[in-house]
Amino acid sequence: MPPSSPRRPVRSVATATIVRALVVVLLGLIAAATVGGTALAQEPTPAPTPSSSSPPASSSSTPPADAVDVSGSLNNAGERLVGVDVLALDGSDAEVARTTSAEGGRWTLPVSPGDYTFRVDPETLPDGVSVQGDVERTVVQGRANTVIFSFGEERSATVVPFYEKFLRTTIDGLRFGLVIALAAIGLSLIFGTTGLTNFAHGELVTLGAVAAWVFNQKLGIQLIPATILAVIVGVAVGWANNAGLWRPLRRRKTGLIGQLVVSIGLAIALRYLILIFFSDRAEPYKDYQAQVQREWGPFAITDVNLACIVISIVVLVLVALMLQKTRIGKAMRAVADNRDLAASSGINVERVVTFVWCMGGGLAALGGVLFGLSELGGRVQWEMGFKLLLLMFAGITLGGLGTAYGALLGCVIVGLLVQWSTLVINPDLKYIGGLLVLIVILIVRPQGILGSRQRIG
Repeated sequence: MPPSSPRRPVRSVATATIVRALVVVLLGLIAAATVGGTALAQEPTPAPTPSSSSPPASSSSTPPADAVDVSGSLNNAGERLVGVDVLALDGSDAEVARTTSAEGGRWTLPVSPGDYTFRVDPETLPDGVSVQGDVERTVVQGRANTVIFSFGEERSATVVPFYEKFLRTTIDGLRFGLVIALAAIGLSLIFGTTGLTNFAHGELVTLGAVAAWVFNQKLGIQLIPATILAVIVGVAVGWANNAGLWRPLRRRKTGLIGQLVVSIGLAIALRYLILIFFSDRAEPYKDYQAQVQREWGPFAITDVNLACIVISIVVLVLVALMLQKTRIGKAMRAVADNRDLAASSGINVERVVTFVWCMGGGLAALGGVLFGLSELGGRVQWEMGFKLLLLMFAGITLGGLGTAYGALLGCVIVGLLVQWSTLVINPDLKYIGGLLVLIVILIVRPQGILGSRQRIG
């Protein structure tokens, strides 16, 4: 009988079975933990619920790429409002931009071109100050976009009779015509003494207004002495113009057509130099911003406009007396009548021409300040002289080229026609109405009202 194989003890078999079971259980727990951790790692994190307390993104924090600056000045009867919020709202009444007025009440909002409603936040206004309402404005690229708010209680509309409108418009036309004449007399005398049609004369007007603004705003000089300093600057610029450019051209016997082309180039160069060093926005003077219209029966005028009329009349009368009573005035008229005959009679023609250029520059500077005060609401624009140039040419052509008295009469007529036209057409088109009437008059009398073979003045 073969020997039987040795039998394992029962206890050792039971122990091995228990160990195997424990190993299987441990492996199962490890696998379960691994799968659960992977599932937890892949579970998406829930998005945070937006809180109502989180502040919305400010629409004015980053200006749009095509931003255009809209600006203004908060002025309540002479009190500059600082720290007042100004809002820009789009067509759906949603806030597009917001800013706070700084020193002098000035504010600027960059917005894209389009139609907006501009609003003053009443909660930021000082106590006792109220704004009359919102201002709707179309913002356009490439031009000055200015918004003016009216403060105080809104007045009820009243019906003004036509004769009263006509009288007030006549006074305004007289004021406008005198300002044009003040700036244009130098242009007319320059043409009379040299034959030059100076297209850069409008920039002399702008330079005078800008010089007064620099003295007034930057240097803190009151506007009246600042205007006197600006006139001195205009005289200096007129002298430099003649000495540095026109006298050398006359000595080289450059033709009038060539000089005219040079004047056009000079006008463009000066205009854009003013734009570079000044601003493309309308900048206000520091003084005489808040004006109250005074009424005497059917007549109504502000103190600034009344002062502009008085100053213009006084200066024009002094110019007329100078032309009639002084030696230099008689010499100017002689050179304007016949340059060669005046030179042969012993008159220093170059000295007379230099005086004309200096006087023309000074009068143009004074006219620029008065034009900004009375016509532009106390502001200065970089192309204001260019806008006035066409009306100056219209006035001196209507009155008679080369005559000081003709320039005065023609410019007053143009000013009246321009303002009268606002009674029947849109005020934005008023310059067109005056120029159309000018064309009709010149068809009837091409030489102008005082133009003749023998000049008057």
